[in-house]
Amino acid sequence: MSTSPGFDQVVSLLRSVGCVFAEEEAALLFAEATTTTELSRNIQRRMEGVPLEHILGWVDFAGARVSVEPGVFVPRRRTELLVRETLSVLRDDSLPASPVVVDLCCGSGAVGAAILRQAPQAELHAADIEPAAVRCARRNLEPRGGRVHAGDLFEALPLGLRGRIRILTVNAPYVPTVAIRTMPPEARLYEPAVSLDGGPDGLDFHRRIAAESIRWLAAGGHVLIETSRRQAAGTSEILAAAGFAIRTARAEELDGTVVIGRPIPARMRR
Repeated sequence: MSTSPGFDQVVSLLRSVGCVFAEEEAALLFAEATTTTELSRNIQRRMEGVPLEHILGWVDFAGARVSVEPGVFVPRRRTELLVRETLSVLRDDSLPASPVVVDLCCGSGAVGAAILRQAPQAELHAADIEPAAVRCARRNLEPRGGRVHAGDLFEALPLGLRGRIRILTVNAPYVPTVAIRTMPPEARLYEPAVSLDGGPDGLDFHRRIAAESIRWLAAGGHVLIETSRRQAAGTSEILAAAGFAIRTARAEELDGTVVIGRPIPARMRR
């Protein structure tokens, strides 16, 4: 585009490539661009399928802007249920003054940042295996006092956290491998496969987390795992088999599903 297009023209262009919320996206592109050249370039990138959030450099999540960058998983609105349920557990008066909260598979750190905004007293740790995600999470969490670790699930965490975690919040990949090819191109082409692929049935990471988490949780701790409505029964069965009492939270307005587990004391297990 050699000249800056008008708003209605941009809306039409975005609609032509399948953008459902073309008016809202156009408004953001106009508001965030500092020059006509930047605006034209960003419109072209969006028409090519680049996620709007990667173009803007931020996403609105749980009422605040969270920094994101190319190559980092974009947090979805449904994950706000994970934040909501975590904060509900944190309101328990029996928790210590500075409960340890771990955001595993943290991506951009959006979940941890939302938790710290509402519960700044928490000792928050986050971990991810993807270098770009770790870099992004540090920008979002470290100014708020959170600590971000690089590595594969629990291997990333300091050993000093073992047996101290009051809340383990997890948004691990849960898309079945064969389903990735049916995802929208902005996810399939621009987000790292490691943040999407949950194995043949989408539950490989849930199995690993269930098997290891009891050793890391404090007495009376909780694990909260985002899953899909279709996979909720499978996630629940995995946690139950690992020794957890479970319940499921569902928010229709977010299309969000979270399975919450609390370890059953060994003496009470069959």
